Amino acid sequence: MAKINFGGVEENVVTRNEFPLSKAQEVLSNETVAVIGYGVQGPGQSLNLKDNGINVIVGQRKESKTWDKAVADGWVPGETLFPIEEALERGTIICYLLSDAAQIAVWPTVKRHLTAGKMLYFSHGFGVAYSDKTGIVPPSGVDVALVAPKGSGTSLRSLFVEGKGLNSSFAIHQDATGKARDRVIALGIAVGSGYLFETTFYKEVTSDLTGERGTLMGAIQGLFQAQYEVLRANGHSPSEAFNETVEEATQSLYPLIADNGMDWMYANCSTTAQRGALDWKDKFYAATKPVFEQLYKSVTDGVEAKNSIDSNSQSDYREKLEVELEAIRNSEMWQAGRAVRGLRPENVSVAKPEEELV
Repeated sequence: MAKINFGGVEENVVTRNEFPLSKAQEVLSNETVAVIGYGVQGPGQSLNLKDNGINVIVGQRKESKTWDKAVADGWVPGETLFPIEEALERGTIICYLLSDAAQIAVWPTVKRHLTAGKMLYFSHGFGVAYSDKTGIVPPSGVDVALVAPKGSGTSLRSLFVEGKGLNSSFAIHQDATGKARDRVIALGIAVGSGYLFETTFYKEVTSDLTGERGTLMGAIQGLFQAQYEVLRANGHSPSEAFNETVEEATQSLYPLIADNGMDWMYANCSTTAQRGALDWKDKFYAATKPVFEQLYKSVTDGVEAKNSIDSNSQSDYREKLEVELEAIRNSEMWQAGRAVRGLRPENVSVAKPEEELV
């Protein structure tokens, strides 16, 4: 492991230098990795594993959209694509990548196939960390570990194709074989991680639930909407309000912050922007920190897990979700967003000189 200093705090991380792909291939050479589920993380992880020379099969419910998607992605029924139970039987490493609600429903089937020596792999600590609510308690004879890419499966795949990597956390919940550490790090490298940092199942799920509800999605939508509405209420056009609220942030500033840090952004903007940002950051900090404390308490008290299980397990969950998403989709801000995205240079057809003369 490499020792990296993060703002004065030293951490052990795993990089591709000390654990190269060739070592991951060696560790996994006698394994059959069965990826169960082909929704959010399944496609990216399974395709990256396959492209990295790992023996991978996919387990998915027949006659489903995701089965058809797997076929379209090149998985061959009867060779590399199987019904879930057959994939579970064939796999020595079970990558359990179904949604949290689906993991609860399918768990009795999965558990029957967890014979001694196998590994049960997750990309989210939810099922195991909240076992009192999910009923997911792995048998003692199997390794249990996770690799959690810090981004969507789509990003994991696109960055891999570009020759880049997405940072991931990893954790070992149970080491029955004495080889769990090598197995999970090998998987982390092979799915396309940039580097791996160690955590626990509980810490992964509490940080993840906080992030999703906070700065990754929930807080961002709330902040965008609040600023947009204030600008519109004061006479600014939808185009101006959206560009100043969302477009400039996502297309210009956020990528620069990702590459260089916030201090660099402050140093490289106008003096007027510098002064305003520095003066107002503490006000936003004071206003939002109590909300984040309330959110974190709701996560650690198990309230968010219960709400998620209760909601996602309802038979009409998808229909209710679509109603909520439709409200966001049809809001003026995101309607303006669709129009603005359509006007980006890469989306606008420019007439050729000879066409202009016609």
